[in-house]
Amino acid sequence: MRIGIVNDMPLAVEALHRALTRAPEHQVAWVAGSGAEAVRRCREDTPDLLLMDLLMPEMDGVEATRQIMANTPCAILIVTSDVERHVSRVFEAMGHGALDVVATPVLGATPLPDAAALLRKIHNLGLLLGQKTARKAPEPALRDSNSCRQSLVAIGASAGGPAALVDLLKQLSPGFPAAIVLVQHVDESFATGMAQWLASESPLPVRLARMGDIPQPGCVLLAGTNDHLILQGSGELAYSATPSAHIYRPSIDVFFDSVTANWKGEAIGVLLTGMGRDGAQGLLNMRQRGFMTIAQDQASCAVYGMPKAAAQLEAATEILPLADIGRRLMMLCD
Repeated sequence: MRIGIVNDMPLAVEALHRALTRAPEHQVAWVAGSGAEAVRRCREDTPDLLLMDLLMPEMDGVEATRQIMANTPCAILIVTSDVERHVSRVFEAMGHGALDVVATPVLGATPLPDAAALLRKIHNLGLLLGQKTARKAPEPALRDSNSCRQSLVAIGASAGGPAALVDLLKQLSPGFPAAIVLVQHVDESFATGMAQWLASESPLPVRLARMGDIPQPGCVLLAGTNDHLILQGSGELAYSATPSAHIYRPSIDVFFDSVTANWKGEAIGVLLTGMGRDGAQGLLNMRQRGFMTIAQDQASCAVYGMPKAAAQLEAATEILPLADIGRRLMMLCD
């Protein structure tokens, strides 16, 4: 991939250069020392991937991400030092469309610390960007999903997801009668911070899903490890290392499929903004089971990838703006 580096610290830029030399299939397209310069460079020469720092002069990485994704969208990986101190900024950048986050490699010891993690993230994003379109599935026969009270809302999100999840949860009332389980593409090292951030913004309690949890009405559970979250036949949640082939862990498809196979009540599947196709096939499987399925529309998506894939498969019973999804869930679960 052609990679742009956005960082104002010479030592960090050198560390990124050295890390990338370990993967000769990649090349550095250009280096920008500020967010504003990155916005300009993307207009002139949009790379395949940006390694975006958060703290920079003139324009920070959050605003640069917002402007780039609005005008010259490309894959963005947040690469910054001391990630834990900047959790809120990380999620804000992801809300604008950044795909993932990793610590900046540090010059010094050999091998270069954190270089393997950076290259693994870049490799996974390369696989994601190269995914091919799946064959369109036939229209399934549906039962009337409005005839029964819903009891589980399964939500999947990726790039742009944190901000979208906040907007959706704010539309729900504190007495929301269905259980909610979220699968967001985020590394497990940031999952606790994300759950706390969502809880501070949501009228409903939010926490990480634990082994053995049973989804409860009015409670939001977030997938919290790099293993896949699954719903077992007993109704309990669990984490599984298999299937191993999925690029993103946790996988939305894996969770949606477990709901299709094992949830004994009524359910609604919701697929929000994100790059790639994760969740589209799982949403179709939920629809074929007879569950209500909703995909976010293009206009309100930070990244119209996963919902687009769902629309191509005709996996969504309804395609709605983000501002209407929470209200629709309130109607369905009333």
